[in-house]
Amino acid sequence: MENAALETRVKNLENDITDLKLVLRDFILHTESAFLRLETEMREFKDEMRDFKDEMLVWRQEVDKERKEMNRKWGDIANKMGTLVEDIFAPGVLDIAKKYFGCQELEDYMVRRIRKKPGSKGERREFDIIAVCQDKVILVDVKSTVRPVYIDNFEELVKSGLFFEFFPEYKDKKLIPIFASLYLSDEEIKDLTKRGLYAMAMSSDAVDILNFDEVKN
Repeated sequence: MENAALETRVKNLENDITDLKLVLRDFILHTESAFLRLETEMREFKDEMRDFKDEMLVWRQEVDKERKEMNRKWGDIANKMGTLVEDIFAPGVLDIAKKYFGCQELEDYMVRRIRKKPGSKGERREFDIIAVCQDKVILVDVKSTVRPVYIDNFEELVKSGLFFEFFPEYKDKKLIPIFASLYLSDEEIKDLTKRGLYAMAMSSDAVDILNFDEVKN
């Protein structure tokens, strides 16, 4: 009886081991399948990410190209606007020179004059409007829009003597500095007056100096 019971127990144990092997085999098969599926999904994800990065790179390149083109167009518009305003003021400066500064006859008159600084290795600068008469040089800086830095730069050009470094032939003449724009606010006019700069803008249907009496000396 003991032998029969032992044989039964051994047989049951063998069956349990066989069942365990089957379970382990199924687990391993399912695990391998899951890993293969995960590996495939990860590979597909990496491919999608690589494609996404490529698409993003192309998109960024297109955006950069469009931004550069837009900046170029805005630059062209700004330049055209600037030259347009200069062309509006240019004829009026002739009348201003006669009316306010006694320049009945001009020795020279320049619009958008680009001048190389004498003695330099190539330093150049553009001057919007210059009117020269017997004892005076009228320098007009024209801006389509007004910003404090524009006024600062013009004041420095005038008061530092830099203008005469570009035009030493005029160093014995009195420099008349005029800052011009289509519209100047009361605060901007006050600021220019305080700096000793003439303010010129549109007045009715012509350009005019708006602070002559306050600045004249």
